Amino acid sequence: MERLLLNHLYTGTVEGYSSEGLGIVRINGAVVFVPRAVRGETVQLRITKVMKTCYAGEIECIAAPSSERVEPDCPYFGRCGGCAYRHMSYAEELRAKKQKVQDALERIGGLNLQVEGILGARDPLHYRNKAQYPVGSDGAVGFYRQRSHQVIPVEHCQICAPAADASARAVGAWMKKYAVPAYDEQTGKGLVRHVYVRTNRKGESLCCVVLNGKTAPREPELAAMILAAAPQTVGVVLSSNTRRDNVILGDRYRTLWGQDFLMDELCGLRFKLSVPSFYQVNREQAEALYGKAVEFAELTGTETVLDLYCGAGTITLAMSERAKRVIGAEIVPEAIENAKENATRNGIRNAEFFCGDASDIAAKLERDGLRPEVICVDPPRKGLTSEVIGSVAAMGPKRVVYVSCDPATLARDLKRFGELGYQAERAVAADLFPGTCHVETVVLMSRVKD
Repeated sequence: MERLLLNHLYTGTVEGYSSEGLGIVRINGAVVFVPRAVRGETVQLRITKVMKTCYAGEIECIAAPSSERVEPDCPYFGRCGGCAYRHMSYAEELRAKKQKVQDALERIGGLNLQVEGILGARDPLHYRNKAQYPVGSDGAVGFYRQRSHQVIPVEHCQICAPAADASARAVGAWMKKYAVPAYDEQTGKGLVRHVYVRTNRKGESLCCVVLNGKTAPREPELAAMILAAAPQTVGVVLSSNTRRDNVILGDRYRTLWGQDFLMDELCGLRFKLSVPSFYQVNREQAEALYGKAVEFAELTGTETVLDLYCGAGTITLAMSERAKRVIGAEIVPEAIENAKENATRNGIRNAEFFCGDASDIAAKLERDGLRPEVICVDPPRKGLTSEVIGSVAAMGPKRVVYVSCDPATLARDLKRFGELGYQAERAVAADLFPGTCHVETVVLMSRVKD
């Protein structure tokens, strides 16, 4: 392999994409990762960073552009780190994401399993029903630059709801008008850390301002400015977070105005959502994803279903209609309270919910002799612990439905399940995050040995 030189120009063809959405160009055997590239293009690039096994580069000119290249529709693209694919057609983005899942299953999981397809979004714009805006030490409200904690001020985001953008702008205006200091993560001083907004199908919103403290100056004015900017706001909540880490929300909440929850509809059911409740950020695509999970569960009405990492009970309750008994588990107390209320609100009587760590609850239920026919898991990005996988396998379900937001940890866990007698049989990707490099996957595993 030829050693490439820093700041030198080279010409090559974009072969595909990395897991982070970067174009992959091979030059004399060396791999160069290039942002804002499109598969099939011939580009002239400049080497910007030399690493041990690969290189980073920037496109200087495109000698032969792809027919899938489009003009980015966002003025912040390339500076804000939120989106990776605004320079290509949506069809090409879906191909890249499906291939990302396929590559992970083969290379990390060692699986000979073909991804059947990818569920694309009908509308890839303004789909996020939850937005988290960090506040920079200079008072900028927006999103982080890629691979940094520098906040790029953003007025309008192509993937967030307009009401969320309006609420974030209002908080920024309030800070400026009343000289309210922003939090500085370097010194631990300052007050305002994040603006966190949920929106629902009806256009209503719930705004949470995260503080490095318990109170803020001019609190009535803060609520008034948010309401003026986003008239369908149903509540303004303050969250106290004095931790010196990257966790966004604190563990204490105070309602400044209105209510501390938001109602929404998903899969024909009504859900009550508090600020910390887990809820898929793309409502329409979540319905498609959960529909596939229910299909994979193959329920006949006689089964007991265990749903680990159940959040506000969305998947649990979606499966309740076709199962005899459903059990949900989640570590966030507010989410479990929401889940119980959601079951009552929707007249569902065959659902139970437990609060606790997934490892502990899975182990306890296994010791108590629970033998569900189907177990569904929807873990955070880090995937499942070996303890959870062991407890799930020990319960001996006929089928395990794995919903994942990270193909790499999914593939790793599927390999572990394989060692315990579970074979991955079907996989479908789902695009819940158009424009970004993230992709969801749902996999069906079946028990192949007792």
